[in-house]
Amino acid sequence: MTSSVKNNLLPPGLVNNLQEVLQSKKRNTVQAEGDNSNGESDENASQEIDSSKPVVLVTNGDGIDSPGLVHLVEALVREALYNVHVCAPQSDKSVSGHSVTYQETIAVTSAEVSGATAFEVSGTPVDCVSLALSGALFSWSKPVLVISGINRGSSCGHHMFYSGVVAAAREALIFGVPSLSISLNWKKEESKENDFIDAVAVCLPLINAAIRDIEKGVFPKNCSLHIEIPTFPSTNKGFKLTKQSMWRSTLNWQAVSANRHPSAGHFMSNQQSLGIQLAQLSRDASAAGAARRLSTQKKSVVEIETVGAAGKSDNNRVKKYFRLEFLDKEQTDTDEDLDFRALENGFIAVTPLSLSPQTESDIQAAASDWIAGALSGEQ
Repeated sequence: MTSSVKNNLLPPGLVNNLQEVLQSKKRNTVQAEGDNSNGESDENASQEIDSSKPVVLVTNGDGIDSPGLVHLVEALVREALYNVHVCAPQSDKSVSGHSVTYQETIAVTSAEVSGATAFEVSGTPVDCVSLALSGALFSWSKPVLVISGINRGSSCGHHMFYSGVVAAAREALIFGVPSLSISLNWKKEESKENDFIDAVAVCLPLINAAIRDIEKGVFPKNCSLHIEIPTFPSTNKGFKLTKQSMWRSTLNWQAVSANRHPSAGHFMSNQQSLGIQLAQLSRDASAAGAARRLSTQKKSVVEIETVGAAGKSDNNRVKKYFRLEFLDKEQTDTDEDLDFRALENGFIAVTPLSLSPQTESDIQAAASDWIAGALSGEQ
C-alpha cells in the first residue's frame, strides 16, 4: 500500500481514510447479506405447514379487517385441526361480483390475522382466490376447503350475482375446490358486532363436518354451499336446505349535484381520479404527437388544433354524479323452501350452488342427503 501511495502521490492520511471506508462498506455488505439470508429463511419458515393437518383457505368480500372474517379465523385457529391461510381484499369489495383485475398489477401484503398465515390483496375476492390457488403465493398446491365470509348482510336471491363473498366461493369451485360462502343477515338497527361470534359458533359444526367428509370423499361433488345466518344467530331454528330465490333489492340511482356538493368527486377514490387524469394526459399527448407527425408528413398543413382524443375540451363536457343504493322491497313469494323466506323465519338457510344449471337437481338431492347425515352425526 505504501508503494501505491507513492505512485499515485496521495497523502497517507487520505489513503487511511479510504481504507477505513472500504472496510466499513465490506462489513456492512456482509452483514446485509446475512440479514437477507435470515429474512429469506424466515419467509420460507412462515410458508412451512404441518402436512398432517388439512389446509383451509379463508377469504371474504368485506375486507381482511372485517369482524366476520377475523372471528371465523380465530375460531378455526383455536380448533387446532387445520392449517389456516387467509387471502382477502384489503378493502370492502362486497358488491364486486365475479370481477377480476386484468392487465393491472395488484399488491399483496402480509397481514396479521389471529395466528393464521395471511395476505391482503389490492384486488377483488375472485382475485384473492384465483391467486391463492394458482400456486404463486402459497407453498401448498390445493386446500381441502375454501371458506368465504362471514359477510355483513344477506346475499340471498339475485344478490348472489352481485355478491363478492359468493363469487369467491364460486371461483374456488371453478378450480375444483369445494367451498362454502357465509353471510349474516345484518340489520343496521338490530345487529351488533358480537353477532358475528354467534354466527361463527352456529356454522362451525357444518364447517368441521364438511372438511371431515371432503377427506372421506362423501361431500357432494361439484358443489358450493351458500350459508345464510339469521339476524339473531343464537336463537336460530336450525339448518334448512333451501333454493335460490328470485329475490332482489331495488337498484336506486340517485343523482348527486356537483353544485351543491363540490366534493361530489369523493365518491371516486383518489387513485381512480389520479388514474383518469393521467389517462387524459396520455390521450392528449398521443393526440398532440399524432398531430405533429401528420404536420411533418404533410407540409401543406399549416396548423392542426388538438383538444384531446375525443375532440372536445374538458370545459365543454357534461359531467354528472350518481350514487347507487339498494332498497328493500316487499316479497310476495310464499315458498318456505326459498332462501330468503327460510332466513326470515329464523332458519340457517343452506343453498347448494353449482356451475351448471343441468346439474342443479342432482346437487340439491346430494346436498340434502349430506346435510341430513352430517348434522345428525350418522356419516
